[in-house]
Amino acid sequence: MKKERAQFKSSIGFVLAAVGSAVGMGNIWLFPYRVGQYGGGAFLIPYFIFVALFSYAGLSAEFAFGRLTGTGTAGSFDYVLKAKGKKGGNLIGTLPLLGVLGIAIGYSVVLGWVLRYCAGAFTGSVLTSNSQGYFDSLAVSFGSIPWHLIVIVATVLILIKGVSSGIEKISKIMMPTFFVLFVIIAIRVFFLDGSSKGYAYLLKPDWSYLLVPETWVMAMGQAFFSLSINGAGMLIYGSYMRRDEDIIKHSGMTALLDTLAALLAGFAIIPAVFAFGIDPTSGPSLMFVTLPQVFHQMPAGQIFAILFFVSVFFAGITSLINMFEACSEALSSQLKLGRTLSICIIGIVTFAVSVFLEALPDMGAWLDAVTIYIAPFGAVLCAVFIYFILGMKNIKAELNIGRSRPLGRQFDVIAYFYVILAAAVVVLGIYYGGIG
Repeated sequence: MKKERAQFKSSIGFVLAAVGSAVGMGNIWLFPYRVGQYGGGAFLIPYFIFVALFSYAGLSAEFAFGRLTGTGTAGSFDYVLKAKGKKGGNLIGTLPLLGVLGIAIGYSVVLGWVLRYCAGAFTGSVLTSNSQGYFDSLAVSFGSIPWHLIVIVATVLILIKGVSSGIEKISKIMMPTFFVLFVIIAIRVFFLDGSSKGYAYLLKPDWSYLLVPETWVMAMGQAFFSLSINGAGMLIYGSYMRRDEDIIKHSGMTALLDTLAALLAGFAIIPAVFAFGIDPTSGPSLMFVTLPQVFHQMPAGQIFAILFFVSVFFAGITSLINMFEACSEALSSQLKLGRTLSICIIGIVTFAVSVFLEALPDMGAWLDAVTIYIAPFGAVLCAVFIYFILGMKNIKAELNIGRSRPLGRQFDVIAYFYVILAAAVVVLGIYYGGIG
Protein backbone atom coordinates (compact mmCIF):
# COMPACT_ATOMS: atom_id res chain seq x y z
CA MET A 1 0.00 0.00 0.00
CA LYS A 2 2.75 2.40 0.94
CA LYS A 3 4.78 3.96 -1.85
CA GLU A 4 6.92 7.01 -2.44
CA ARG A 5 4.62 9.96 -1.97
CA ALA A 6 4.82 13.74 -2.17
CA GLN A 7 5.20 15.44 1.21
CA PHE A 8 5.03 18.84 2.80
CA LYS A 9 8.62 19.95 3.29
CA SER A 10 8.12 21.72 6.62
CA SER A 11 5.89 21.67 9.67
CA ILE A 12 4.86 25.29 9.16
CA GLY A 13 3.99 24.52 5.54
CA PHE A 14 1.71 21.70 6.63
CA VAL A 15 0.01 23.75 9.34
CA LEU A 16 -0.55 26.74 7.05
CA ALA A 17 -2.00 24.48 4.37
CA ALA A 18 -4.36 22.93 6.94
CA VAL A 19 -5.30 26.37 8.25
CA GLY A 20 -5.89 27.48 4.69
CA SER A 21 -8.33 24.62 4.27
CA ALA A 22 -10.10 25.43 7.54
CA VAL A 23 -10.36 29.21 7.25
CA GLY A 24 -13.18 30.12 4.90
CA MET A 25 -16.46 31.93 4.46
CA GLY A 26 -17.93 30.50 7.67
CA ASN A 27 -15.27 32.34 9.67
CA ILE A 28 -16.05 35.60 7.92
CA TRP A 29 -19.77 35.87 7.27
CA LEU A 30 -21.29 33.56 9.90
CA PHE A 31 -19.11 33.38 13.01
CA PRO A 32 -19.31 37.10 14.00
CA TYR A 33 -23.08 37.19 13.56
CA ARG A 34 -23.56 33.96 15.49
CA VAL A 35 -21.45 35.21 18.41
CA GLY A 36 -23.67 38.27 18.76
CA GLN A 37 -26.85 36.27 18.25
CA TYR A 38 -26.15 33.73 20.99
CA GLY A 39 -24.95 35.67 23.98
CA GLY A 40 -21.80 37.48 22.85
CA GLY A 41 -18.84 36.39 24.93
CA ALA A 42 -20.94 33.62 26.46
CA PHE A 43 -21.12 31.89 23.06
CA LEU A 44 -17.34 31.68 22.96
CA ILE A 45 -17.28 29.28 25.91
CA PRO A 46 -19.06 26.37 24.19
CA TYR A 47 -17.39 27.29 20.91
CA PHE A 48 -13.88 26.99 22.41
CA ILE A 49 -14.84 23.72 24.11
CA PHE A 50 -16.05 22.17 20.87
CA VAL A 51 -13.06 23.45 18.88
CA ALA A 52 -10.70 21.85 21.40
CA LEU A 53 -12.60 18.57 21.41
CA PHE A 54 -13.04 18.33 17.64
CA SER A 55 -9.43 19.20 16.89
CA TYR A 56 -8.13 16.77 19.51
CA ALA A 57 -10.16 13.72 18.48
CA GLY A 58 -11.55 14.54 15.03
CA LEU A 59 -9.04 16.61 13.11
CA SER A 60 -6.07 14.68 14.49
CA ALA A 61 -7.71 11.36 13.61
CA GLU A 62 -8.19 12.37 9.97
CA PHE A 63 -4.58 13.56 9.77
CA ALA A 64 -3.37 10.29 11.31
CA PHE A 65 -5.58 8.10 9.13
CA GLY A 66 -4.17 9.72 6.00
CA ARG A 67 -0.57 9.42 7.17
CA LEU A 68 -1.04 5.80 8.21
CA THR A 69 -2.50 4.67 4.90
CA GLY A 70 -0.51 7.02 2.67
CA THR A 71 -3.50 7.75 0.47
CA GLY A 72 -6.82 9.61 0.30
CA THR A 73 -10.28 8.71 1.54
CA ALA A 74 -11.21 5.97 -0.93
CA GLY A 75 -7.82 4.29 -0.57
CA SER A 76 -7.87 4.63 3.22
CA PHE A 77 -11.29 3.01 3.55
CA ASP A 78 -10.15 0.21 1.25
CA TYR A 79 -6.98 -0.23 3.32
CA VAL A 80 -9.03 -0.81 6.47
CA LEU A 81 -11.55 -3.21 4.94
CA LYS A 82 -8.88 -5.23 3.17
CA ALA A 83 -7.10 -5.69 6.51
CA LYS A 84 -10.38 -7.24 7.72
CA GLY A 85 -10.63 -9.45 4.65
CA LYS A 86 -13.46 -7.43 3.12
CA LYS A 87 -13.97 -5.47 -0.08
CA GLY A 88 -15.81 -2.32 -1.09
CA GLY A 89 -13.78 0.30 0.76
CA ASN A 90 -13.12 2.24 -2.43
CA LEU A 91 -16.83 2.56 -3.13
CA ILE A 92 -17.74 3.54 0.43
CA GLY A 93 -14.89 6.03 0.44
CA THR A 94 -16.45 7.98 -2.41
CA LEU A 95 -19.24 9.20 -0.11
CA PRO A 96 -17.12 11.74 1.82
CA LEU A 97 -15.57 12.80 -1.48
CA LEU A 98 -18.99 13.55 -2.93
CA GLY A 99 -19.59 15.92 -0.04
CA VAL A 100 -16.28 17.69 -0.60
CA LEU A 101 -16.86 17.96 -4.34
CA GLY A 102 -20.34 19.31 -3.69
CA ILE A 103 -18.97 22.02 -1.42
CA ALA A 104 -16.24 22.85 -3.97
CA ILE A 105 -18.89 23.34 -6.65
CA GLY A 106 -20.81 25.89 -4.57
CA TYR A 107 -17.67 27.44 -3.13
CA SER A 108 -16.25 28.17 -6.58
CA VAL A 109 -19.29 30.32 -7.31
CA VAL A 110 -18.79 32.38 -4.16
CA LEU A 111 -15.09 32.80 -4.91
CA GLY A 112 -15.99 34.07 -8.36
CA TRP A 113 -18.04 36.78 -6.67
CA VAL A 114 -15.16 37.56 -4.31
CA LEU A 115 -12.72 37.89 -7.19
CA ARG A 116 -15.12 40.26 -8.98
CA TYR A 117 -15.30 42.34 -5.80
CA CYS A 118 -11.49 42.40 -5.61
CA ALA A 119 -11.44 43.92 -9.08
CA GLY A 120 -14.27 46.28 -8.17
CA ALA A 121 -12.41 47.41 -5.06
CA PHE A 122 -9.33 48.28 -7.12
CA THR A 123 -11.38 50.27 -9.65
CA GLY A 124 -13.63 51.77 -6.98
CA SER A 125 -16.84 50.56 -8.61
CA VAL A 126 -17.77 48.52 -5.53
CA LEU A 127 -17.92 51.71 -3.48
CA THR A 128 -19.53 54.04 -6.01
CA SER A 129 -22.37 51.68 -7.02
CA ASN A 130 -25.50 50.81 -5.08
CA SER A 131 -24.24 47.85 -3.04
CA GLN A 132 -27.40 45.78 -3.31
CA GLY A 133 -27.72 46.46 -7.02
CA TYR A 134 -24.05 45.67 -7.63
CA PHE A 135 -24.39 42.28 -5.97
CA ASP A 136 -27.76 41.52 -7.58
CA SER A 137 -26.30 42.09 -11.05
CA LEU A 138 -23.58 39.56 -10.28
CA ALA A 139 -25.41 36.83 -8.35
CA VAL A 140 -27.75 35.85 -11.19
CA SER A 141 -27.76 32.97 -13.62
CA PHE A 142 -24.57 33.08 -15.71
CA GLY A 143 -23.75 36.41 -14.08
CA SER A 144 -20.08 35.87 -13.22
CA ILE A 145 -18.77 33.28 -15.68
CA PRO A 146 -15.36 34.91 -16.40
CA TRP A 147 -14.54 35.43 -12.70
CA HIS A 148 -15.81 32.01 -11.78
CA LEU A 149 -13.71 30.40 -14.51
CA ILE A 150 -10.58 32.30 -13.45
CA VAL A 151 -10.97 30.94 -9.90
CA ILE A 152 -11.17 27.34 -11.09
CA VAL A 153 -8.31 27.67 -13.58
CA ALA A 154 -6.10 29.30 -10.92
CA THR A 155 -6.85 26.48 -8.48
CA VAL A 156 -6.02 23.86 -11.11
CA LEU A 157 -2.74 25.55 -12.04
CA ILE A 158 -1.63 25.76 -8.40
CA LEU A 159 -2.38 22.08 -7.82
CA ILE A 160 -0.61 20.95 -10.99
CA LYS A 161 2.61 22.28 -9.47
CA GLY A 162 2.33 19.65 -6.76
CA VAL A 163 2.22 19.42 -2.98
CA SER A 164 5.37 21.28 -1.93
CA SER A 165 5.74 23.59 -4.94
CA GLY A 166 2.03 24.29 -5.26
CA ILE A 167 -0.08 23.78 -2.11
CA GLU A 168 2.65 24.42 0.46
CA LYS A 169 4.22 27.39 -1.31
CA ILE A 170 0.95 29.20 -1.95
CA SER A 171 -0.25 28.54 1.62
CA LYS A 172 2.96 30.05 3.01
CA ILE A 173 2.19 33.23 1.08
CA MET A 174 -1.57 33.53 1.31
CA MET A 175 -2.30 32.59 4.91
CA PRO A 176 0.22 34.92 6.60
CA THR A 177 -0.98 37.66 4.24
CA PHE A 178 -4.58 36.95 5.25
CA PHE A 179 -3.77 37.42 8.94
CA VAL A 180 -1.69 40.56 8.37
CA LEU A 181 -4.39 42.21 6.25
CA PHE A 182 -7.14 41.40 8.73
CA VAL A 183 -5.05 42.74 11.61
CA ILE A 184 -4.59 46.01 9.69
CA ILE A 185 -8.34 46.25 9.08
CA ALA A 186 -9.17 45.40 12.70
CA ILE A 187 -6.79 48.09 13.99
CA ARG A 188 -8.31 50.69 11.68
CA VAL A 189 -11.83 49.75 12.73
CA PHE A 190 -10.90 50.11 16.40
CA PHE A 191 -10.46 53.86 15.90
CA LEU A 192 -13.83 54.41 14.21
CA ASP A 193 -16.34 56.43 16.22
CA GLY A 194 -19.09 54.16 17.47
CA SER A 195 -17.16 50.93 17.02
CA SER A 196 -17.45 50.22 20.76
CA LYS A 197 -21.06 49.13 20.22
CA GLY A 198 -19.81 46.41 17.92
CA TYR A 199 -17.34 45.14 20.50
CA ALA A 200 -20.13 45.06 23.05
CA TYR A 201 -22.27 43.06 20.61
CA LEU A 202 -19.45 40.57 20.17
CA LEU A 203 -18.02 40.31 23.65
CA LYS A 204 -20.50 41.45 26.31
CA PRO A 205 -21.63 38.11 27.74
CA ASP A 206 -25.25 37.24 28.30
CA TRP A 207 -24.78 34.20 30.50
CA SER A 208 -28.43 33.20 30.21
CA TYR A 209 -27.69 31.91 26.70
CA LEU A 210 -25.58 29.13 28.19
CA LEU A 211 -28.84 27.66 29.48
CA VAL A 212 -30.32 27.69 25.97
CA PRO A 213 -29.65 24.35 24.18
CA GLU A 214 -29.60 26.07 20.79
CA THR A 215 -26.51 28.04 21.84
CA TRP A 216 -24.59 24.83 22.33
CA VAL A 217 -25.95 23.33 19.13
CA MET A 218 -24.89 26.32 17.03
CA ALA A 219 -21.49 26.50 18.74
CA MET A 220 -20.98 22.82 17.99
CA GLY A 221 -21.95 23.24 14.34
CA GLN A 222 -19.79 26.33 13.91
CA ALA A 223 -16.75 24.57 15.40
CA PHE A 224 -17.28 21.38 13.42
CA PHE A 225 -17.59 22.99 10.01
CA SER A 226 -14.95 25.62 10.70
CA LEU A 227 -12.29 22.92 11.14
CA SER A 228 -13.15 21.33 7.76
CA ILE A 229 -13.77 17.92 9.29
CA ASN A 230 -15.39 16.09 6.38
CA GLY A 231 -13.60 12.77 6.05
CA ALA A 232 -11.55 13.80 3.02
CA GLY A 233 -9.85 17.21 2.96
CA MET A 234 -7.78 16.97 6.11
CA LEU A 235 -7.19 13.28 5.54
CA ILE A 236 -5.47 13.94 2.22
CA TYR A 237 -3.20 16.55 3.80
CA GLY A 238 -2.38 14.05 6.52
CA SER A 239 -1.21 11.62 3.85
CA TYR A 240 1.42 14.20 2.84
CA MET A 241 2.68 14.69 6.41
CA ARG A 242 6.19 13.60 7.38
CA ARG A 243 6.42 10.56 9.65
CA ASP A 244 8.19 12.40 12.47
CA GLU A 245 5.51 15.09 12.93
CA ASP A 246 3.44 15.37 16.13
CA ILE A 247 -0.11 15.19 14.78
CA ILE A 248 -1.83 16.27 18.00
CA LYS A 249 0.36 19.36 18.15
CA HIS A 250 -0.35 20.27 14.53
CA SER A 251 -4.08 19.73 15.03
CA GLY A 252 -3.98 22.11 17.97
CA MET A 253 -2.09 24.74 15.99
CA THR A 254 -4.56 24.44 13.12
CA ALA A 255 -7.50 24.89 15.48
CA LEU A 256 -5.84 27.82 17.25
CA LEU A 257 -5.11 29.71 14.04
CA ASP A 258 -8.55 28.95 12.61
CA THR A 259 -10.16 30.33 15.77
CA LEU A 260 -7.91 33.38 15.65
CA ALA A 261 -9.04 33.98 12.06
CA ALA A 262 -12.68 33.85 13.10
CA LEU A 263 -12.09 36.26 15.98
CA LEU A 264 -10.13 38.62 13.73
CA ALA A 265 -13.00 38.58 11.25
CA GLY A 266 -15.40 39.45 14.02
CA PHE A 267 -13.27 42.32 15.32
CA ALA A 268 -12.78 43.67 11.81
CA ILE A 269 -16.35 43.42 10.57
CA ILE A 270 -18.94 43.85 13.33
CA PRO A 271 -17.53 47.01 15.01
CA ALA A 272 -17.25 48.63 11.58
CA VAL A 273 -20.88 47.79 10.83
CA PHE A 274 -22.03 49.28 14.14
CA ALA A 275 -19.84 52.35 13.69
CA PHE A 276 -21.95 53.38 10.71
CA GLY A 277 -25.28 52.42 12.20
CA ILE A 278 -25.92 49.42 9.94
CA ASP A 279 -27.66 46.33 11.31
CA PRO A 280 -25.41 43.25 11.34
CA THR A 281 -26.54 40.29 9.31
CA SER A 282 -25.08 36.97 8.19
CA GLY A 283 -24.33 35.14 4.99
CA PRO A 284 -23.42 36.63 1.61
CA SER A 285 -25.33 39.86 2.27
CA LEU A 286 -22.94 40.76 5.10
CA MET A 287 -19.88 40.54 2.88
CA PHE A 288 -21.25 41.66 -0.47
CA VAL A 289 -23.90 44.23 0.50
CA THR A 290 -23.33 45.50 4.04
CA LEU A 291 -19.53 45.86 4.06
CA PRO A 292 -19.32 47.83 0.79
CA GLN A 293 -21.67 50.35 2.44
CA VAL A 294 -19.26 50.52 5.38
CA PHE A 295 -16.20 50.98 3.16
CA HIS A 296 -17.99 53.69 1.20
CA GLN A 297 -18.45 55.73 4.39
CA MET A 298 -15.05 54.97 5.91
CA PRO A 299 -12.12 57.35 5.35
CA ALA A 300 -9.72 55.69 2.87
CA GLY A 301 -12.44 53.12 2.40
CA GLN A 302 -11.19 51.96 -0.99
CA ILE A 303 -7.87 50.88 0.47
CA PHE A 304 -9.57 48.87 3.18
CA ALA A 305 -12.01 47.38 0.68
CA ILE A 306 -9.04 46.16 -1.34
CA LEU A 307 -7.36 44.69 1.74
CA PHE A 308 -10.56 43.00 2.83
CA PHE A 309 -11.59 41.34 -0.41
CA VAL A 310 -8.05 40.26 -1.25
CA SER A 311 -7.71 38.62 2.17
CA VAL A 312 -11.09 36.91 1.78
CA PHE A 313 -10.04 35.64 -1.63
CA PHE A 314 -6.84 34.20 -0.16
CA ALA A 315 -8.84 32.41 2.56
CA GLY A 316 -11.28 31.04 0.00
CA ILE A 317 -8.81 29.85 -2.62
CA THR A 318 -6.75 27.90 -0.08
CA SER A 319 -9.94 26.10 0.97
CA LEU A 320 -10.85 25.31 -2.62
CA ILE A 321 -7.33 23.99 -3.24
CA ASN A 322 -7.83 21.44 -0.46
CA MET A 323 -11.20 20.30 -1.85
CA PHE A 324 -9.83 19.87 -5.36
CA GLU A 325 -6.78 18.00 -4.05
CA ALA A 326 -8.89 15.49 -2.09
CA CYS A 327 -11.05 14.71 -5.12
CA SER A 328 -8.30 14.67 -7.74
CA GLU A 329 -6.12 12.37 -5.63
CA ALA A 330 -8.95 9.84 -5.59
CA LEU A 331 -9.12 9.89 -9.38
CA SER A 332 -5.37 9.58 -9.62
CA SER A 333 -4.95 6.73 -7.13
CA GLN A 334 -8.11 4.76 -7.84
CA LEU A 335 -8.31 5.10 -11.63
CA LYS A 336 -4.53 5.30 -12.17
CA LEU A 337 -4.80 8.63 -13.96
CA GLY A 338 -1.99 11.17 -14.05
CA ARG A 339 -2.06 13.97 -11.50
CA THR A 340 -2.50 16.72 -14.08
CA LEU A 341 -5.33 14.91 -15.86
CA SER A 342 -7.10 14.15 -12.57
CA ILE A 343 -6.93 17.78 -11.46
CA CYS A 344 -8.20 19.02 -14.81
CA ILE A 345 -11.13 16.58 -14.71
CA ILE A 346 -12.16 17.87 -11.27
CA GLY A 347 -11.87 21.45 -12.52
CA ILE A 348 -14.00 20.72 -15.57
CA VAL A 349 -16.67 18.87 -13.56
CA THR A 350 -16.77 21.65 -10.98
CA PHE A 351 -17.24 24.36 -13.59
CA ALA A 352 -19.71 22.33 -15.66
CA VAL A 353 -22.04 22.02 -12.66
CA SER A 354 -21.38 25.28 -10.85
CA VAL A 355 -21.90 27.48 -13.92
CA PHE A 356 -25.61 26.71 -13.52
CA LEU A 357 -25.54 27.77 -9.85
CA GLU A 358 -24.33 31.35 -10.16
CA ALA A 359 -27.66 32.79 -9.01
CA LEU A 360 -27.72 33.32 -5.23
CA PRO A 361 -30.85 31.19 -4.58
CA ASP A 362 -29.41 28.29 -6.59
CA MET A 363 -25.99 28.45 -4.95
CA GLY A 364 -27.54 28.74 -1.50
CA ALA A 365 -29.88 25.79 -2.01
CA TRP A 366 -27.01 23.68 -3.37
CA LEU A 367 -24.66 24.41 -0.48
CA ASP A 368 -27.44 23.91 2.09
CA ALA A 369 -28.19 20.47 0.69
CA VAL A 370 -24.53 19.45 0.63
CA THR A 371 -23.56 20.80 4.05
CA ILE A 372 -26.69 19.54 5.79
CA TYR A 373 -27.06 16.06 4.32
CA ILE A 374 -23.84 14.93 2.62
CA ALA A 375 -20.64 16.44 4.04
CA PRO A 376 -21.30 15.81 7.77
CA PHE A 377 -22.33 12.22 7.01
CA GLY A 378 -18.95 11.75 5.34
CA ALA A 379 -17.23 12.95 8.51
CA VAL A 380 -19.20 10.51 10.67
CA LEU A 381 -18.48 7.66 8.28
CA CYS A 382 -14.77 8.44 8.43
CA ALA A 383 -14.86 8.60 12.23
CA VAL A 384 -16.52 5.18 12.39
CA PHE A 385 -13.89 3.72 10.06
CA ILE A 386 -11.09 5.19 12.16
CA TYR A 387 -12.24 4.41 15.68
CA PHE A 388 -14.37 1.28 15.24
CA ILE A 389 -13.10 -0.55 12.15
CA LEU A 390 -9.42 0.40 12.08
CA GLY A 391 -9.57 0.44 15.86
CA MET A 392 -8.42 2.63 18.72
CA LYS A 393 -5.16 0.76 19.19
CA ASN A 394 -4.02 1.32 15.60
CA ILE A 395 -4.97 4.98 15.34
CA LYS A 396 -3.40 5.78 18.71
CA ALA A 397 -0.17 4.11 17.63
CA GLU A 398 -0.08 6.47 14.64
CA LEU A 399 -0.94 9.49 16.78
CA ASN A 400 1.82 8.63 19.25
CA ILE A 401 4.51 8.90 16.56
CA GLY A 402 6.51 12.07 17.12
CA ARG A 403 5.19 12.59 20.65
CA SER A 404 7.30 12.63 23.80
CA ARG A 405 4.37 11.35 25.87
CA PRO A 406 1.94 8.75 24.54
CA LEU A 407 -1.78 9.43 24.65
CA GLY A 408 -3.52 8.21 27.78
CA ARG A 409 -6.81 6.40 28.23
CA GLN A 410 -8.68 9.68 28.43
CA PHE A 411 -8.16 10.00 24.69
CA ASP A 412 -10.30 6.90 24.13
CA VAL A 413 -13.20 8.40 26.05
CA ILE A 414 -12.96 11.73 24.22
CA ALA A 415 -12.64 9.98 20.86
CA TYR A 416 -15.78 7.90 21.31
CA PHE A 417 -17.62 10.98 22.56
CA TYR A 418 -16.46 12.79 19.43
CA VAL A 419 -18.07 10.13 17.22
CA ILE A 420 -21.37 10.62 19.07
CA LEU A 421 -21.16 14.40 18.64
CA ALA A 422 -20.30 14.07 14.95
CA ALA A 423 -23.44 11.97 14.50
CA ALA A 424 -25.37 14.62 16.44
CA VAL A 425 -24.14 17.25 13.97
CA VAL A 426 -25.86 15.32 11.18
CA VAL A 427 -29.13 14.90 13.06
CA LEU A 428 -29.26 18.42 14.44
CA GLY A 429 -28.25 19.91 11.09
CA ILE A 430 -31.26 18.28 9.48
CA TYR A 431 -33.53 19.31 12.36
CA TYR A 432 -32.46 22.97 12.35
CA GLY A 433 -31.97 23.23 8.59
CA GLY A 434 -28.24 23.81 9.03
CA ILE A 435 -26.02 24.56 12.03
CA GLY A 436 -22.72 25.50 10.42
